[in-house]
Amino acid sequence: MSGKRSKTWAADLIRKYMPTREEMARNKYLKPIAHRFLTPELWRFTRRSVPRGVALGLFAAFIVPIGQIFLAAFLALPARANVPLSALVTFVTNPFTLPFWLLVANRTGKTMLNIDASLGGSAGTLAEDGGALARWLEVGGVTAFGFLVLALFSAGMGYLIASFSWRYIVARKRRKRLIRMEQRLSERLKERGQ
Repeated sequence: MSGKRSKTWAADLIRKYMPTREEMARNKYLKPIAHRFLTPELWRFTRRSVPRGVALGLFAAFIVPIGQIFLAAFLALPARANVPLSALVTFVTNPFTLPFWLLVANRTGKTMLNIDASLGGSAGTLAEDGGALARWLEVGGVTAFGFLVLALFSAGMGYLIASFSWRYIVARKRRKRLIRMEQRLSERLKERGQ
């Protein structure tokens, strides 16, 4: 194989690392509902299923930091979204990026709930009044709310970006195909004219 990338290198990469329909059917946890996963429409890359898969994958990635792949797959069933893509997108939150997302979710929750302003600028007074447990509950609640905001925002943005990207890619392919067809037609007309 030459050093040049294929035109479908991203699709090839996804196909290489994603489980096949048959592998998912053999999974002991998915066996009871495997017949639902085997429907071909859930494995096609279409203009409707791709944005849905991206949105559901991002939502599941932020709403549940552990076990998000199964949640994304189960959410993709009734939404008729692309199952492998929704499972793949969940890797935006993984053990390596989780500390970063915890910090972002905590800051987002504090900003959205305006926690620092309501506590008078010092969050330490809550820990002194209610103890360490109250402080942990406050931090955990704020972070959980931040993850909810991140889940909803990223799902919406992911849907829009995937939808516009899909339309751009399809329009570019169509334009190139039309240009090639015009060139072939003009070549044929020139050959007939000679």
